[in-house]
Amino acid sequence: MMFKRFFWIVPVLFALAVPMAAQALPVEPAALAEQLVDQLVKQDFVAASANFDDAVKKALPPDKLAQVWKQIIDQAGPFQKRLKTTVARTGEYDGVTVTCAFEKTNLDIKVGYNSQKRVSGLFFAPAATSSLEAPNPAQPAAYREEPIELPGSGGSLPGTLTLPTGKRPFPAVVLLQGSGPADRDETVGANKPFRDLAHGLAAHQIAVLRYDRRTRVFPEQFQKSTSVTVREEVLDDARSALALLRRRTDIDSSRLFVLGHSLGGTLLPRLALEEKAVAGWIILAGSTRPLADLLIEQLTYLSSISESEAEKAQLAGLKQKAERLKDPALSPATPASELPPGAPASYWLDLRGYQPAAVAATIDKPFLILQGGRDYQVTTADFEGWKQALARRPNVRLKLYPRLNHLFIAGEGKSVPSEYLTPGHVSEEVVSDIAGWIAATR
Repeated sequence: MMFKRFFWIVPVLFALAVPMAAQALPVEPAALAEQLVDQLVKQDFVAASANFDDAVKKALPPDKLAQVWKQIIDQAGPFQKRLKTTVARTGEYDGVTVTCAFEKTNLDIKVGYNSQKRVSGLFFAPAATSSLEAPNPAQPAAYREEPIELPGSGGSLPGTLTLPTGKRPFPAVVLLQGSGPADRDETVGANKPFRDLAHGLAAHQIAVLRYDRRTRVFPEQFQKSTSVTVREEVLDDARSALALLRRRTDIDSSRLFVLGHSLGGTLLPRLALEEKAVAGWIILAGSTRPLADLLIEQLTYLSSISESEAEKAQLAGLKQKAERLKDPALSPATPASELPPGAPASYWLDLRGYQPAAVAATIDKPFLILQGGRDYQVTTADFEGWKQALARRPNVRLKLYPRLNHLFIAGEGKSVPSEYLTPGHVSEEVVSDIAGWIAATR
């Protein structure tokens, strides 16, 4: 759910450009972004923010930029070096990714530039590949991977179809990520849970389709919108993925499944109302409570384990904005600046009143609902919500894994955000349970 990557992703909304500040700047976006990174490393936050546009300056003045950089260093370790820089142009915007090595992991520092070469977007995220990845337990000989382009009204999304090497046609699963501009592997820190699931399920003769989220590939389509909802963010592309699989002769179109993790799992009942031919639905750490309550609980927990007063103050400010989501006066006209970052009022209003478990109870298709016992982001309270609504149904299976966290990776003790820096893999028990359930669901 939202704030799952609070310590990893720092989004800033795009806004209209203002005239350039009087300073000597490189002309090319790549050089501008590299200069910005160098200024962050030198902790010259005044210089780093000098080229921000009005919206970014308001969201990240020098003092807040310093707090963000400190969070990055606390989590990823000291900066080591720049590794590579890539540029992608979309419309009037240039998106620059500067991949950097830190002591504990690699991060992508993503900078958006408008037509006046002002910084109109900035966020930090785990690098697409990390030097700290653990070995993948699935054997490559058990599958092959095919690049795909998922069509959509706002442009195609890149993805990967993982295909077993056995007898066709195969049952297939579409994977839906949690919140945020996630990549197809759902990379969090040094971990790639969706890659684990794709490779593990392929070893069980199940094809898997995963793709980069639209907010990652086309952020500019969302950052200026005041009407975006989860339909544009998640649901339309999920339906496109199912349509793509139905057109393939190597896929058994009568045995299509959808697996949603976190926000993706929460939205599955809503998707099921529209996709009645799907054979079954798999929910991993999906919430059943109102989104505002979940955000407040997450922020309260993060504050309780933080040792930084500055961080606690920032979390308190975010908690106030999350409380605003419960205000009956919330309307489409409510400024996004008064709400949790990353989405306008339309997004939150679209989800207000949505009761995932109650909707799931109206769907007669099979459900598999899995929950990690150490998950602090979507907790066992949500799992109980699924149980109360669905446990009596013979075509619903629910299972709790006491040692697993939000990523379904094993650990001990209280789960904390820094845990995601340690490379690991989705539990083989989870992969086996999913594969067995799919095999038994006809």
